[in-house]
Amino acid sequence: MPASDTKSLGRLTAVHGLAAAQLQRAVFIAVLSFIFFLAMLLVFYARQNILYFLLSTAFLIVYLLTMFSWVMQRRHVVQVYENGIAYKKQSALWSDVVDVHDDGTVIVRGSKPFVIPNGVTDLDALIKRVRQKAELA
Repeated sequence: MPASDTKSLGRLTAVHGLAAAQLQRAVFIAVLSFIFFLAMLLVFYARQNILYFLLSTAFLIVYLLTMFSWVMQRRHVVQVYENGIAYKKQSALWSDVVDVHDDGTVIVRGSKPFVIPNGVTDLDALIKRVRQKAELA
């Protein structure tokens, strides 16, 4: 089923986004790398050694990559509807769901399977709900 055809999935009942623990890790890494970036720039200013500049550049790259991945991960939400499930550009009716593995892999009849990431809020409850709605349990 095309992703644009979410009208046939019915009313939206739940949205599972990025887990709070994942957000906290990303914020911690971003703040720490930014602090080290600033510290290395100050040391570079004081000592005028190119190695401190290179180290500050490395911390800046870590900071930028963390922020980019954080923004990209926040887009990945699993949407549970009355008649199906949607993740990214894939969606499936409950009648088309053949199996759901414990790792979050959803096997869909007539389409390629999609994997619900481990970083989703309350993954175990989501898998249980998908199995229950698809009448697999």
